Amino acid sequence: MRKNKIKIKLSNGEAVVVVMGLLTSDIIDFLGPSGIDGFWLECEHGSVTWSQIGDMTRACDLWENSSITRVNANEPWLITRTLDQGSMGVVVPHVNSRAAAEKAVRGTKFAPLGDRGTFGGRQSYGVSNYVNNANDQTLLVVLLEEIEALENLDEILQVDDIDVFFVAPNDLSQTMGYLGNQEHPVVQEKIHQALNKIVKSGRTAGTLVNDNNVDKYIDLGVKFLATSLNGWVMQSAQKFVDNVVDNG
Repeated sequence: MRKNKIKIKLSNGEAVVVVMGLLTSDIIDFLGPSGIDGFWLECEHGSVTWSQIGDMTRACDLWENSSITRVNANEPWLITRTLDQGSMGVVVPHVNSRAAAEKAVRGTKFAPLGDRGTFGGRQSYGVSNYVNNANDQTLLVVLLEEIEALENLDEILQVDDIDVFFVAPNDLSQTMGYLGNQEHPVVQEKIHQALNKIVKSGRTAGTLVNDNNVDKYIDLGVKFLATSLNGWVMQSAQKFVDNVVDNG
């Protein structure tokens, strides 16, 4: 059965790099040999279709990258169909309570951990014992993106079989009254407190990082480091254009 690179590295206490943004199967294929651990396929926002999930996850498989898909709701049927399309894991949004976290686990895992529908999908092809072993390779990330989630963090952290607790800065800042200002000191303090609590509890913390702050989060103990392809491209483009303007 195909191994989930991110899940294996996290279980060994290693940090992982995950790229999100305007991805296609061709872009994933191009970036695959770069050393990136996995790709975040965005299906809560944007225009990715069901068939594109299949193509994008195949590109991830080609380079042994993990494919993780953000679904747009914490619904078992939606999680099941996404995994059946070949994704090696899911990112579940708006997990604000222990009950929501438990629901995400049930939708992601086969028995005895959950009640995911017993159908294999693409990752099961050629694997005779898929339903008996899929739980070991299926990654579950829950998004903590509202202030309510941080207020209930202690009880959310008690839920087993969640691989990553991801603090999402943009949506969090909105629910705290600082729309579009995730760098506000009050927001940053909440993020720091939440990540520190996750790490100290022995669970795996994740968040959105960039070139300017990744060192800070690594020092804090964050292991799931997601970054935006859009940010990389825009930063390089602006730097190149500025160089031409200054020296042309």
